[in-house]
Amino acid sequence: MCTLAILRRPDHAWPVVIGANRDEMIDRPARPPARHWPDRPEVVAGLDELAGGSWLGLNDWGVAAAVLNRHGSLGPAAGQRSRGELVLEALDHADAVAAAEALSHLDPASYRTFNLVVADNRDAFWLRHAEGKRVEVHPLADGFSLIAAGEINELATPRLKLAMPRFRAAVPPEPDRDDWTEWQDLLGDDTVPPGMSAEAALRFCTPHRYGTISSALIALPAEPTPERPPLFRYAAWLPEPAPWRQVPE
Repeated sequence: MCTLAILRRPDHAWPVVIGANRDEMIDRPARPPARHWPDRPEVVAGLDELAGGSWLGLNDWGVAAAVLNRHGSLGPAAGQRSRGELVLEALDHADAVAAAEALSHLDPASYRTFNLVVADNRDAFWLRHAEGKRVEVHPLADGFSLIAAGEINELATPRLKLAMPRFRAAVPPEPDRDDWTEWQDLLGDDTVPPGMSAEAALRFCTPHRYGTISSALIALPAEPTPERPPLFRYAAWLPEPAPWRQVPE
């Protein structure tokens, strides 16, 4: 159950900040975010080596996209396409409106259920495939939103119930000061309240070799320039920890 937080501030110099944790089987091979696709030189994203797609990425036009499995749909299924393709297809577009419109016409039967978030510095959308006859497109409201394997801001989920007030109380990243501290600390926190399962934490690992593989932060500027481009930060946790770094370095 991956987790994604998004803060939308239309009048801010950095109107969109995204924080995300990837939860996956530890032995599923992957590469950190980079320009892995020769036919998509504008895309920087993590590479799922098993299926060739990605879980989260950013393009040079300032579009960010991330896909999350919904409840009960972990892993591939025979006869269905990889959901990691959706991130790359979203990042083929120069703005979030065009990406959401294009992906809304997908055949839901071709994919296991998913939540897909697509954003740029003006618009943001949640694309919901929950066994329906179509992919639903919902604009994301200004302010803070949190999503995992269910609905947006679904506080019945223990992880979101615990994480929501902590994110709201945290100081958001301030890219101009290179200060990401409080969101980085939250994404890397493995604290579990007494009596709750490990998976209630934002970062966790189970005895079944399933856990939080990596974390990422993306910030989109209101006015992108060569001196102020979209920013992408990444840290690995499993199978080996690696410190936060800027992508590309």
